[in-house]
Amino acid sequence: MRISPGEHDPNLIAALDHLLSSGGKRIRPALVLLSAGMLNADRDHAITLAASVEMLHTATLVHDDLIDGASLRRGIPTINATLGPGATVLTGDYIFARAAYLAAEIGEQALMKIFARTLMTIVNGEISQMYANSKSDAGIPDYLERIYAKTASLFEVATEGAAILSDIDEDAVAVMKSFGYNIGMAFQIVDDVLDFTADEERLGKPAANDLRQGLITLPVLYFLSTASDQENLRHKITTQQCDEDELSEIVSAIRSSKAIDKALDQAQEFITTGISLLKMMPANQERAALYELADHIINRST
Repeated sequence: MRISPGEHDPNLIAALDHLLSSGGKRIRPALVLLSAGMLNADRDHAITLAASVEMLHTATLVHDDLIDGASLRRGIPTINATLGPGATVLTGDYIFARAAYLAAEIGEQALMKIFARTLMTIVNGEISQMYANSKSDAGIPDYLERIYAKTASLFEVATEGAAILSDIDEDAVAVMKSFGYNIGMAFQIVDDVLDFTADEERLGKPAANDLRQGLITLPVLYFLSTASDQENLRHKITTQQCDEDELSEIVSAIRSSKAIDKALDQAQEFITTGISLLKMMPANQERAALYELADHIINRST
């Protein structure tokens, strides 16, 4: 299914070119390819799955930017900022459909089921996040559920999908699914830490962006747990009543507290669990690369 000017609107082609030029870490397709290589899966099917997973991820980002009203992603203007909300929704819908089309080309019913499951999980998670601020007592379990839906579910489908394409038993598939879950959870926790510790230029978006949107992440939860006026502070954050000076004070307080280290410790626990699961898989160069990828996730700076 190739995109050609005669079959697609030029505005859609321009939007897709814009997204492709924005770069990205490409960690999810790397997970597919390395997991498939480690397990000796069909290479062509693995490449198709890698492309479909990355397209699914891209579609979620397009819709995320619209929901959040974001003007920048990876340091360049978002589709939402350049084309407006209507075209953004439709562009995201197209990418979702194209991702599903690619996954269906592989011809594995089990793969299509987990692909559909992941899409449902992501959408349900997005809706939950939209109303998260109304839950004044939301804690760490709520946060973990949210980041599973937002991020870890895509890591999970990458590794589980690669395993399904391989000649391994159901127990081994479950191990690979759990590996993806654990490193995906770690990835998002580190992302939430970097929202406070990385500079804006390296992030490619405003610093403390989640905090500005009233979103409570793990570093904030750990910080609030020791704050003397945590109920009032939580209310001001979630209802977005903080002005710029107050936000700057909160960010500085979080940076100087133990909240950052505690969040990173939690991310390390997920990584350690993921690595222990990976030890059950065949020892080869792809497994060694997956170890390196897990290490990169916990130690990255952007």
